[in-house]
Amino acid sequence: MQAISWDEVGKSRTICGPVPTPPPPIEEGCENKRMALGGLRIAQRHQPFVKLKRESFSRRPMGRRIQAGIIAALFLITTLSGCFGAEDHASQMKDETYPDIWDRHTLEWNTSHTHSFLLNPGPHSVLDVQEANIEVDTTGVWEGGPNSANVHLSYWLPSNTEVGDKVPVIAIISPYFSYGSPGDESSPTNVVGGGRGEFIYDNFIPHGYALAQVAVFATEDSTGCFDYRGDGEGLSIHTAVEWLGQQNWSNGNVAIYGKSYEGATAWEAAAQGSPHLKTIVPISGTTALGPLLYKNGSAEARSQVMHSNYGGSILDYDGDDIDNMCADVLEGFLAGPTRYGLGELDPYMDNYYDERSHIDKALGTYNGSIYWVQGLQDWNVDPHQVFGGPPGVNWYQEYIDNGYDVAGMIGQWEHNYPDQWTKHNNQDSGYGGEAIHNMTRWDWAQDLFEWMEYYLKEIGPAPDLHTQVQRNDGEWRIEETWPPLDVERMSLDMSECGNDGAFLGGGAPVVGGGQVVTVECPAMSDSDLHIAGLATLHLLAVPTFDGGQVFIEMQDAETGLRLGHATMDIRYHAGGYDAQTVVPGQVLTMMMEFQAIDAILPAGHGLRFIMSEQGEDYLAPACGPSCTVHVLPSSSTLELPIIDRDGSSILITPQVES
Repeated sequence: MQAISWDEVGKSRTICGPVPTPPPPIEEGCENKRMALGGLRIAQRHQPFVKLKRESFSRRPMGRRIQAGIIAALFLITTLSGCFGAEDHASQMKDETYPDIWDRHTLEWNTSHTHSFLLNPGPHSVLDVQEANIEVDTTGVWEGGPNSANVHLSYWLPSNTEVGDKVPVIAIISPYFSYGSPGDESSPTNVVGGGRGEFIYDNFIPHGYALAQVAVFATEDSTGCFDYRGDGEGLSIHTAVEWLGQQNWSNGNVAIYGKSYEGATAWEAAAQGSPHLKTIVPISGTTALGPLLYKNGSAEARSQVMHSNYGGSILDYDGDDIDNMCADVLEGFLAGPTRYGLGELDPYMDNYYDERSHIDKALGTYNGSIYWVQGLQDWNVDPHQVFGGPPGVNWYQEYIDNGYDVAGMIGQWEHNYPDQWTKHNNQDSGYGGEAIHNMTRWDWAQDLFEWMEYYLKEIGPAPDLHTQVQRNDGEWRIEETWPPLDVERMSLDMSECGNDGAFLGGGAPVVGGGQVVTVECPAMSDSDLHIAGLATLHLLAVPTFDGGQVFIEMQDAETGLRLGHATMDIRYHAGGYDAQTVVPGQVLTMMMEFQAIDAILPAGHGLRFIMSEQGEDYLAPACGPSCTVHVLPSSSTLELPIIDRDGSSILITPQVES
């Protein structure tokens, strides 16, 4: 799909529709009284749009949803009587209602394009694109970099700003504007980006939102050093958010929306803690660079060239490039090979990766909401970026437990948007292929609109803070959170399983050096098992070297259908991010955790585990084929997270009839 420029669209582009009635004004002094109710926004918050005809998925309030506030509201109603007239309240209640999520499949949706559309188009036209260069003091930010740099951005306003209305901003912040080698570059910031920008442009500007496209330092017309995911880049993102929130046409509220790197910039912004940043929508967004490239020490192939690939693509091959290539860039060129080759002997690069971890820094610093979108078959930005963390931490639940407003949409798609049907059609069996028929979310624009209205405009019903999740057979359902809190851990003593593989002198089977071990396990149940969460395998193993790796694919033993995978460098046998020296002959338990799974294992079906030294896009261990690992499946234990659902939470989604 080609990007749309303003010249192609034309100044007179208008999408007609009913003009929404603005919310009633709030009398001076009422805001403090609302705050006294423990955060209950009586003037603006109504009943959740998911009605009580289905199970309610409201959460513990954690300072934001305080059920006791209802009692407090009744107690203080007389003191608030001067703030809200009955007529105003009734007017506001009738204006902001949305179709029930359970009924969306009965409605007609515009499926004519490559992205989804709102049910009702907005009344405003789009004004000409405007651009801004923001000068930033970067003294001390980089080693060897310039002391000042510019952030360049372009933005589109809705026509209601011409009559003085103030509007919120949805920003896409990226290195991908004018990205690529000279002559083969992507579009600049002043051209609406295909896909993500076009989606916001078509759906949200007509409803009174601004769209901003921002180039991080050293990309497009922004200057400075290309500090890949580092503090310098974070400064450029923070600068843009602050600027957008302070313009005379802005209502002060900013959202960041985007996939992959553009989801990572959302977390970089959150870690900066701008008061203008009210919500982020990271779609398969990177939360921390180290765990992105290494899963329990197993290195992805791109880990060796990630920074250099980006560095080469932002160069213009002219005199300005000297400012882009500061010491932080050179450090990035070394980070991958050093971590891969040295492991626990690489304490220096911890600093590099710690600086580029943002989700931990955002916790407690960011003061906004999160709409998390993740593909369970995304092996570009793996699910453990959302449902992982240091040992014992699941970031998704961690933010909920710390009082953040969190919602999620978790599909069986790969590295794609929820409505990116052109990509959804290309998934293989075992990698989301069985869910294609029900995968695309044609209601994604509507879902996101209801979220943005509440968190950026502070109008409309409060979104229900639930998780929409898709099983591997295509079935959608609504959970309070994911993994569900009511999972039961079903254990399998793998002494019940049989295995083949290479045996040395009657000893344990060997993984590595091209040798593979297959373990066949009997059925665990005579009824269907619904796996939902993070399965674990505590694998007894013996290294032959200070290094070695085990990659495991889990399959349905009856059909061969892939269910999930896990990988671990034996130096990281305790789990987490820290390597330990291992001694040849030492008996260890590898605390392996599978990537997130939501799948059905039919009644009477067993499991198969194929163990090798590498799989998917992971490199073989740096120590080569000589560092094999002896595995002892018969002394190991598998645990599956199992849930039991009665069907009442099944969500029928709008789909195009085939």
